[in-house]
This record gives sequence, structure tokens and C-alpha cells, in this order.
Amino acid sequence: QVQLVESGGGSVQAGGSLRLSCAASESIFSIIFMGWYRQGPGKQRELVASITSGGGTDYADSVKGRFTISRDNAKNTVYLQMDSLKAEDTAVYFCAAVRSVPPYNYWGQGTQVTVSS
Repeated sequence: QVQLVESGGGSVQAGGSLRLSCAASESIFSIIFMGWYRQGPGKQRELVASITSGGGTDYADSVKGRFTISRDNAKNTVYLQMDSLKAEDTAVYFCAAVRSVPPYNYWGQGTQVTVSS
């Protein structure tokens, strides 16, 4: 059972930046997919970005060019660098993982990101 703990959320003005971290309870070297989801007020949970064990990345169209996902296998941590934040990025952000292929089956508790315009 992989436990995921997010950190780095907070409040920021539009145009600002935040970096989210997701620390895993065990080595992520063999965890194929890790990702970040978000759920805004009154919205469904959506995939923001994902990264494979080989370093391949994928992004939602709404965040391409602004967000960057990365992973540090030595620290068992996945990051989400969020730049040029917009009010519509306001959401609870969740880290997720799956040992092989999605659907994701390990989830963190979430961290709140609030962007004021």
C-alpha cells in the first residue's frame, strides 16, 4: 500500500507560482505512473499532469506551458511546478499513483490551491 502526502498548497495572486510536492511512503522507482489531479468547486476531478517512470509527461490542455511535472526517484517525490497561475486553477490538488497503468489506485489527501484575481 503506497501512501502519498501532498504539500506546498496555499494562496497566491494570479500570475504567481507554487510548487506542489508529493512524498511517497516507499520507493517510486518501480511505480510506472504518477500524476496530479485537481477538483475545483462544483467541478469533477480532472487529470492535470502525469509522468511515467521513464520520464514521459502528459498535460491537460488548460495547463500546458504553465505547469511542469517532475519526479525525483531518489527522494520518492513527485513535483508539480505551477507558474502563471489563474483564478480557474483554484482547486484541491491530489497526487495519484499506480504501479502499472491507470486507473490510479493510490491517492493522497489533497492540498488546497487558491488563486485570487
